[in-house]
Amino acid sequence: MKNFVLTVSCRSTRGIVAAISTYLAGQGCNIIDSSQFDDLDTGEFFMRVSFISEEGRSEADLRAGFAAVAAPFGMTYEYYDSERRPKVMLMVSRFGHCLNDLLYRWKIGALPIDIVGVVSNHFDYQKVVVNHDIPFHHIKVTKENKPRAEAQIMELVEQTGTELIVLARYMQVLSDEMCRTMSGRIINIHHSFLPSFKGANPYKQAYERGVKLIGATAHYVTADLDEGPIIEQDTARITHAQSAEDYVSIGRDVESQVLARAVHAHIHHRTFINGNRTVVFPASPGSYASERMG
Repeated sequence: MKNFVLTVSCRSTRGIVAAISTYLAGQGCNIIDSSQFDDLDTGEFFMRVSFISEEGRSEADLRAGFAAVAAPFGMTYEYYDSERRPKVMLMVSRFGHCLNDLLYRWKIGALPIDIVGVVSNHFDYQKVVVNHDIPFHHIKVTKENKPRAEAQIMELVEQTGTELIVLARYMQVLSDEMCRTMSGRIINIHHSFLPSFKGANPYKQAYERGVKLIGATAHYVTADLDEGPIIEQDTARITHAQSAEDYVSIGRDVESQVLARAVHAHIHHRTFINGNRTVVFPASPGSYASERMG
């Protein structure tokens, strides 16, 4: 038996769920988890189905037979082998909390991905990365060489078959061209104070304003800086008795957890970009435990 995930998006109409479930049953498949959302504002329909192929159907077989089902509805669909680990590239600058968190989760098996490499514009975390037997790539970025640096990154993406880039506090703005090329395949993390607290030290500004909640937001990267579709958010409550240094420490913890949950949602195919928003389905039974670790 093999486990698969089917994702579907199309215009909303009657009969979609019936057509999908009838097809899978006819192929000897048993549905173990299903989520769907009908966006009444846009008229778009989204569905994620996790199922077992009890008769050993291959991904290619399922895909080929499904074309006739999808055509009348104009479905955009994809089949995924649940055992396959997506290839992910991490990018970091000089703050390592998110990188270290992702590496730890990956090492203990809570983050089922293949990390094909870590890219940084500094050498701060070279030893950490190499000690995990992961390739480290230093690509210096300046105002003058930025196009060439991005070309090097995209070469690495192509050479390694990277399917997802995770900006684990990579403090460089990506070009519009790179954002378009990797649309829906780059996840970034930032503090939720943007745009209210802009600049290099948002936590200090938050402290000075007496903020009571610290937050973080993970989102897909678009050409509009820090305005891509949001995947995951969280907050932590702050009191007047805490210092600016406490704000930084608590904020980094929140950032790490939010980014990890966003990566999990993406690699388990639970996210759908819906215009400027996302549809994010809850964790399925097979991945619930690992997605809640930490």
